[in-house]
Amino acid sequence: MTRAVAIVRDISEESAPTTRCRILATAEEAFRLIGYQKTTVADIAKTLRMSPANVYRFFESKKAIHEAVIQRLMDDTEQRVALAAVAPGRNAAQRIAGVITVMHQACVERCEANPRLHEMVEAAITESWDVCRAHVDAIGSVLRRLVQEGVDTGEFEVADPAIAAACIHTGIIRYCHPALVSHYPDAGAPPVAAMIDFLLGSLRRKA
Repeated sequence: MTRAVAIVRDISEESAPTTRCRILATAEEAFRLIGYQKTTVADIAKTLRMSPANVYRFFESKKAIHEAVIQRLMDDTEQRVALAAVAPGRNAAQRIAGVITVMHQACVERCEANPRLHEMVEAAITESWDVCRAHVDAIGSVLRRLVQEGVDTGEFEVADPAIAAACIHTGIIRYCHPALVSHYPDAGAPPVAAMIDFLLGSLRRKA
């Protein structure tokens, strides 16, 4: 058996989820190193020692690979948010503060450690890819739930919890939007901790 035949057989015998994950991991690393715009499907296929046609068996286009990689990045942030949202021993305000903090940290960390991946996320947000809209909706849902919990326990006093959560979400854009974090890091905004205190103050029950 030739080496080429062996490689083809190895690939064909892999499960679809395994091959898909390998493609995404390889694509993400390429995007991290040289950028998503410069990376071709042929580059990804070559690294995996498979044909571009085989890559297209799992992803219908290069854009589909882009969106799947973005989904992986968004999933990581959402997992961190989910943990902060259910942190034991913390009230609703503390958990909202935790959610905002981890979102800001995730954005800053990606911007500083992986600028080419950050550039891709920035483009996806700007162009309103479906995966990004779903991510924004997911974060909004978490904030609505936490505000409602605060109202239910008497910690918060707001007329409309959903509107209040939307205001919180809007108020933190400066700290979580990829373009603003990367291009305007020192644009006169208050520290994120100060903004969190200000926003939570608007929710708390008045004496």
